Formats: sequence, structure tokens, C-alpha cells
Amino acid sequence: MRWLVLAFILVPSIEIALLIYSGNTLGVFPTIALLFLTAIGGAYLAKRQGLKAWRDLQARMQTMETPGNALIDSVCIFMGGILLIIPGFVTDLIGLLLLFPGPRKLVRPFILKWLYKKMQKGNIIIR
Repeated sequence: MRWLVLAFILVPSIEIALLIYSGNTLGVFPTIALLFLTAIGGAYLAKRQGLKAWRDLQARMQTMETPGNALIDSVCIFMGGILLIIPGFVTDLIGLLLLFPGPRKLVRPFILKWLYKKMQKGNIIIR
């Protein structure tokens, strides 16, 4: 829970500092244009990757396979899309990384570890 409070203070502070720096270096209008381009491009990529993940998830469910990695990928793509729509360079970078399969493979073990801990504590029950 402490990391969540830290994230709500640290991330916006870094975002504001980078936006001010970018505004001074590139100019106001190029910075705003860059933010719009990343939001629009990110929404497009998230939609494209999300549809691919959704088809993979459906295919696994139809063949009665466990959705495991496909479900985690879908959540990562969803979070990446949300982070890309939020204005800022740090959130855009993290969101962009979550849209591609390579970085998602690096994040997946941490998500699985977190889920297993929640299951052991009884916070998540699978029937």
C-alpha cells in the first residue's frame, strides 16, 4: 500500500518535471503535439493488440485450455492502453512497453507471483 501512495506522488511529480523540461526544450506546441500523437498512436496500438489478445483468449476458451498467459496479456494490454492515454512521457513509455510481447514476458512472472500470494492469503478464490 505504501508503494501506491509513493506512486501517486512520485509519478505525477516526474511527469510534471518532464513536461516542463520538454516545453522549455522543444516548445509548448511540439510538446502538446507529441502528447496527442502518443495518445492517438497508443490507442490504435492498444486496440490492435487488444483484439489479438481477445482472439487468443477466445481460442483458448473454445479448446478448453486454461487462459493463463492470454488473460495476463489482455490485462497488460488494457493497462498499457490506459497508461498511453494518460498525458505524460513516463506513463507513455510504460504503457508502450506493456503493449509489446517482449516486455510483457518480463512482467508476467511478477504478476503471477502477486496472484499466487493473493490466492494463498485467500483474497482470490478460484472454483
